[in-house]
Amino acid sequence: MAQGRVLVVAATHGNERNAPWLLEQWRQRPELLAAAGVELALELGNPEALAANRRYIDRDLNRSFAPELLADPSRQELEVQRARQLLARFGPDGDQPCSVALDLHSTTSAMGNSLVVYGRRPADLALAAGVQARLGLPVYLHEADAAQTGFLVERWPAGLVIEVGPVPQGLLSASICRQTQLALEACLAVLAQARAGRLRLPEALWVHRHAGSVDLPRHGDGRPAAAVHPLRQHRDWRPLTPGDPLFWSADGTVIAYEPGANPAARWPVFINEAAYGEKGIALSLCQRERWGCELGWGDALAAL
Repeated sequence: MAQGRVLVVAATHGNERNAPWLLEQWRQRPELLAAAGVELALELGNPEALAANRRYIDRDLNRSFAPELLADPSRQELEVQRARQLLARFGPDGDQPCSVALDLHSTTSAMGNSLVVYGRRPADLALAAGVQARLGLPVYLHEADAAQTGFLVERWPAGLVIEVGPVPQGLLSASICRQTQLALEACLAVLAQARAGRLRLPEALWVHRHAGSVDLPRHGDGRPAAAVHPLRQHRDWRPLTPGDPLFWSADGTVIAYEPGANPAARWPVFINEAAYGEKGIALSLCQRERWGCELGWGDALAAL
């Protein structure tokens, strides 16, 4: 791996307070992240939204990196302009080029300490596999969802999201901060091993591959007709079986889970994430798969 910087982004969403607090500590005490010997660029993704304690101002920054959106001069929303600024400064061809982007997030869902990978770029899979081997973190593979595109890390040669929860929006939590730092340190250690030519991937990578999302039952005017069932709340990564309670209405009616066209897609993630209501998502369903790690994955990460 070339001696390029690693971009670490916090506050891509302004009401996720833990990563930006950590970033401030790291700036004041860079030795806290110095063990791996990797040069870092630490950056707030959306400082305006952070100051307002809002997820975003005009549009979701983490959906604002689609090439066609960035190239459209008529799109002048704050977050689109910020995406352009980040790429101009830290993108692969930027003023301070970075080859890897690590995007730090928190969630109201009980995702624990987890990783999100977008698509199947070999370098991303190598990084995820290396971290999973160290910490055992689950990996959510998000792909083939036309309604959800334009993610930050996709615009760098390699990158992934660290996602930690549950924590309410706007709340600083020591346990969430500690888990975030632990996952980031593991990422940097894997990158350092790749740089030194010493990366040894595990035999396999376990992924939860995105297969679709489910919204709450709704009335004709869009109001929720039911809520996530209490027995499903905070049970991310735990498989559904036919007949399990999924939604609950105020009159006590229970709507059970029934498999769709793909019965293997029964592993729920991001259950009742507070920010996803506007996106029509009550939870996403995944298919759990074991992928043999390929030699080319590590080579791709080392070649950056």
